[in-house]
Amino acid sequence: MDDKVKKAQLARLGRIEGQVRGVARMLDEDRYCIDVLNQIRAVRAALDKVEQEVLGNHLQHCVAHTFHAGTERDRQAKIDELLEVLDSRRR
Repeated sequence: MDDKVKKAQLARLGRIEGQVRGVARMLDEDRYCIDVLNQIRAVRAALDKVEQEVLGNHLQHCVAHTFHAGTERDRQAKIDELLEVLDSRRR
């Protein structure tokens, strides 16, 4: 992974970690359920953004490299790997 992308994603994950701790505090403080649910949705959205960035980086670097330099078997393995990850995301 590109160092700039990695640094940005680690910073984003640090903020998400803080959000999750905030949700735990909200539960501990018996905050209104809808407020807690809204914060959970915000955490999910932030994680989705990280996932999109990591996937984009993977496609631009790992997959592109395999499609330019790999064998047909290597290319098919990358396709299968991506299909498996994307399929498990829908579950």
